[in-house]
Amino acid sequence: MVVNYFLGEADLRGKFGHSYIARRFGTFCWYDVCVTLKKFTSPCWFNRKKSSFALEGNHLAEKMLKRNDSGQSKRHRKKSLRLFTKPSVARSMTLAEAINNAATRFIAAGIGTPRLDAEVLLRHALKRDRAWLLAHFHDRLDEEPRGIFEQAVERRAKREPLQYITGKQEFWGLEFAVSPEVLIPRPETELIIETVLNSVQDRNKACTLIDLCTGSGCIATVLASELPAARIIATDKSPGAIAVARENASSHGVLDRILFMEGDLTAPLESLDIDGQVDIIVSNPPYVRSGDYPALQPEVKDYEPALALFGGPEGTDIHQRIINAAVRYLTSNGLLIMEMGIGQAEILANYLKKVGRYRSFEILRDLAGIERVIAARRK
Repeated sequence: MVVNYFLGEADLRGKFGHSYIARRFGTFCWYDVCVTLKKFTSPCWFNRKKSSFALEGNHLAEKMLKRNDSGQSKRHRKKSLRLFTKPSVARSMTLAEAINNAATRFIAAGIGTPRLDAEVLLRHALKRDRAWLLAHFHDRLDEEPRGIFEQAVERRAKREPLQYITGKQEFWGLEFAVSPEVLIPRPETELIIETVLNSVQDRNKACTLIDLCTGSGCIATVLASELPAARIIATDKSPGAIAVARENASSHGVLDRILFMEGDLTAPLESLDIDGQVDIIVSNPPYVRSGDYPALQPEVKDYEPALALFGGPEGTDIHQRIINAAVRYLTSNGLLIMEMGIGQAEILANYLKKVGRYRSFEILRDLAGIERVIAARRK
């Protein structure tokens, strides 16, 4: 038979009476023990590799049998071979080994942060923080969290985004639920929050804000948390996105201060009497150029919603629609703030000038030095 054990100080007893004590420096290590009938083969065969014992495989076992039982009958050889092909017991592992194994697989899959991803997935499976994980690297990984971890590793190896597997993403220091219904919040989008807060002189003063293409609701939720007197309206044409956004607003205690409306951009606002009354409109609209699809990472093009990604040939189609529609709702001197992609600042600046309804605009760079946000003041 073939038996796989994960033992520190343990008694390995073969079915036929051979016993072995496995111990190495008082710590756990791998042993794959091949035990066969004494009359056919030697009592036990080990192959040492990288300070651990590994079973080379049934083909080596078969070679050994052919060497040792050449005088035996076919019936006996078949019986002996069956001993090597019985299913093995699943081997256990330490948390450190689990991380290393997953990281190795992620490297092969072309993932840029293999060890970090492995740690995040293991913490997710264990429901523990990183400090706990670092202090328990040599603990055994129990069966239940191991199953969760292995399924997560399988998904990540197929390049599914880490955030969709764990179901969460941090933004502005807050944890947000995410799903394939919504775009995963990016750190650069926090520049929209900073721009809004820098434009508000008194954060406790009542104001009206609109968040178009709200997605996960991260922008609306953060603004509601930072501006306690603000009235916020958030729209999205995806019903699934609206559901996720509501969940996030509820989990952060601001659902009663945000009106979520399903519909395309400003279309839902037509039922409200807010023409010329909105102080700030923000949006992180789709801005990936349609021709850039083949060059996108698998995590993006294969998993994130296309509705939230692509903005036409130049990536600015949605921006231009927002620029036109916002004029109706913004107050005089009202502020329109939008995120944009690389190389789109000049296109949008020229379009603002062409529309002629905005008196000034400013282009802001993110921490990487990329022109990321455009903020325009209505006349």
